[in-house]
Amino acid sequence: MSFLEIQIKSNFALVTIKRPEALNALNDVVITEIGEMVDSLESNSQVRGFILTGEGKAFVAGADIAKMKEFNVNEGQAFSELGQTVFRKMELSGLISIAAINGFCLGGGMELAMACDIRYASTAAKLGLPEVTLGLLPGFGGSQRLPRLIGVGRATELILSGDMISSEEGFRLGLVNKVCDPAELLNESEKTLSTILSRGPNAIKAAKMAIRQGLETNMERGLEWEKQLFGGRFADKETKEGLSAFLEKRKPNF
Repeated sequence: MSFLEIQIKSNFALVTIKRPEALNALNDVVITEIGEMVDSLESNSQVRGFILTGEGKAFVAGADIAKMKEFNVNEGQAFSELGQTVFRKMELSGLISIAAINGFCLGGGMELAMACDIRYASTAAKLGLPEVTLGLLPGFGGSQRLPRLIGVGRATELILSGDMISSEEGFRLGLVNKVCDPAELLNESEKTLSTILSRGPNAIKAAKMAIRQGLETNMERGLEWEKQLFGGRFADKETKEGLSAFLEKRKPNF
């Protein structure tokens, strides 16, 4: 891949977007490679998650504005559809993802981070959806994911103002899970992902599925979905092992 570096570390991957001369801006090639990365990691039976970060002083500073300036309506819709499709694939994947936000995380970059399961940010990070300052609106799912993450009122203010916020403000709003010293960002991300991946792998996938699907339906349907997933766990040897290990006071062998 020309813009992604993938390092396999035991049961997860560290994925670095490497387009620092453009602050890792997203074009159709970078977005396509992110989708290919998800497919590649899903096909690797040893890998169960990944950490996504950027090279240099940006996570992803947005989409490629120079290219977008030449778009017509159809091209704009196609670019939006590409980003939406790839980010949705990542969001619904059985892989657990952490965005390690090392610097500027703006526009399409923030939309990419929001499609990850968890977001850790450096104290140096700046976040925002500044599309309205360019006469645009978020096109890769930002108008849908941000209200679900932080509430309609706060999301509306951020989207309509286009303002940047600090990682600390992102944490206060619930957009960022944890703020880290820049030197510790990847270590903290790896520590959390390793903890998650030490749990029952099938249970982790089912729990993520319950959360994601529940966000897109009403409470009654969400509870029914949870019941089905919960009951289904009892047909899995993993669950039997987890329950037995607890009763026998030993570490489960997942």
